[in-house]
Amino acid sequence: GGIDPTFFYYLLRYLHPNFVGIARNKQTTGLGHVTKRDLENVEAACPKLPEQRAIAHILGTLDDKIELNRRMSETLEAMARALFKSWFVDFDPVRAKVEGRDTGLPEHLAALFPDRLVESELGEIPEGWHVGVLRDALAVLEVGARPKGGVAAYASGVPSIGAESIVGLGVFDYSKTKYVPRDYFDRMIKGRIKSRDVLLYKDGGRPGEFEPHVTLFGDGFPFETAAINEHVYRLRATPSIGQEYLLFWLSSDLVMEEMRIRGTGVAVPGLNSTQVKSLTTLFPPTAAMKAFARLAEPCITRVLASCNESLTLATVRNALLPKLISGELQVEDAE
Repeated sequence: GGIDPTFFYYLLRYLHPNFVGIARNKQTTGLGHVTKRDLENVEAACPKLPEQRAIAHILGTLDDKIELNRRMSETLEAMARALFKSWFVDFDPVRAKVEGRDTGLPEHLAALFPDRLVESELGEIPEGWHVGVLRDALAVLEVGARPKGGVAAYASGVPSIGAESIVGLGVFDYSKTKYVPRDYFDRMIKGRIKSRDVLLYKDGGRPGEFEPHVTLFGDGFPFETAAINEHVYRLRATPSIGQEYLLFWLSSDLVMEEMRIRGTGVAVPGLNSTQVKSLTTLFPPTAAMKAFARLAEPCITRVLASCNESLTLATVRNALLPKLISGELQVEDAE
């Protein structure tokens, strides 16, 4: 009854390294875990309840904003993805015209879509659109590299992005960051990330299984300067296609399933460059793709900005946490 639950949560986060030490030093079971008794025997100087609540409020406000940013980013991505699916997968505006219904779009956007569907290798697609391969949409497809012997010896330098960090738009686990030396990065001919690059998980996973992942980095997220290693593809579309269309096409259900099939059933699960270049790709008119980019780009920009803001907030929280819990910093100063 003498401790605020939220303060206790932050207290445990502050004490976590000690818990890890307790778990690693256990000789009785050989298992790394924390027991109920370990928790009961934690010794910590706790301030009075009003001070606990004030500390919990400061740290909790930062975490609340980080969580709000995460949910907002998910919503923005979902909005852009829903628009992409409507226009370029389900062909809703075209079907509306075929059925004599209102497209629900402004006149200048509705005019971008034909009023007829025709057969193709993808099934029905809008008249005048065509199906090709990804090769025809790409200006850049390359992998990166790592120094001989790997990156385990480097605790700093230029971040090196591996397959484990290709998760999804606006997602990055900084605890997994690895590095290459600056002089090695400066000598790299390929694999240096540029803003708004689309990144594709190249290979890895368990034998017989391949689950592709696609993301887009840029605007300083997750780093201003970074490279990819040999397990990641860096892709840039031609100007007529655009990075927005490339991102959502590669992460569409249709193409994800094609990559899944192509990447499974080989000795090392994954995709070689020939397989990536031959991925089925729908080519709408340039005007339709550019119209989509104008609507999707602000969503992506806001997602990346939220990610950068959340990193700043997390840095502040992590700096305040030990100082507030230990009493080194008073609440009035932290505010």
